[in-house]
Amino acid sequence: MKAIILAGGSGTRLYPLTKGMSKQLLPVYNKPMIYYPLSVILLAKITDILIIVKPEDLAQFESFLGDGKEWGVNIQYAIQDAPRGIAEAFIIGEKFIGGDDCALILGDNLIYRDGLVELLATSVSDIKEHGGAHLFVQQVQDPERFGIAWFDSSHKLVRLEEKPVKPDSNWAVIGLYLYDSSVVEKAKKIAPSARGELEITDINKLYVNENNAKVHMLGRGSLWMDMGTHDSLYDAATFVKTIEKQLGTKIADLDEISYNLRQFSKR
Repeated sequence: MKAIILAGGSGTRLYPLTKGMSKQLLPVYNKPMIYYPLSVILLAKITDILIIVKPEDLAQFESFLGDGKEWGVNIQYAIQDAPRGIAEAFIIGEKFIGGDDCALILGDNLIYRDGLVELLATSVSDIKEHGGAHLFVQQVQDPERFGIAWFDSSHKLVRLEEKPVKPDSNWAVIGLYLYDSSVVEKAKKIAPSARGELEITDINKLYVNENNAKVHMLGRGSLWMDMGTHDSLYDAATFVKTIEKQLGTKIADLDEISYNLRQFSKR
């Protein structure tokens, strides 16, 4: 499986902080924002990574991350010259993906969960064996901002909708998606929404219609944050500081993660 980190966008909700710097390179406590989604990809043991950025931000990302060799991964870059939707990432990354399965994570997402490594390993393995999509959902207080999922009484996914005006569900599909190799062709099939964007929800609907989408509910002991506002950026930094200071553990420490993975691979 390969992975794409989508780190474009204009970052308007974080103005004026983003006037001179990409949102995904802003500090979140003691490391740049991009380290948090990148750490999830490392924990999933995916080593081929494409980071999609705005043209004017490319040099900054290359300076911060380089080619990824210091963490045992291969990082490449691609350009999204205008915000045309999350799903465009698969069209931009078509050559990079080739015929492989692909994960996508948004560059402003923080995910913290006990057992995350095991959950990712199970999902990657299941897609390799059976295909399909694995989605992850979390209850939120402002569901109108997200792609929302509805479930029946047996917790089976029955419907998805992007940014509903009057949502009667508060289960948001978070910015981490794992797909089989058909995702590129699915991205090519969907049409722009009323917002003029290729919506990731429309790709997810295609998998749901094929009865080939599995959903993981992130419950207690889990935290997901979209760090795209001033309040959420502050909250994320406070959370990371609290965990690292009080528990003595590191969050999104790429050096630590890569070292542990290398030691594990030697066993």
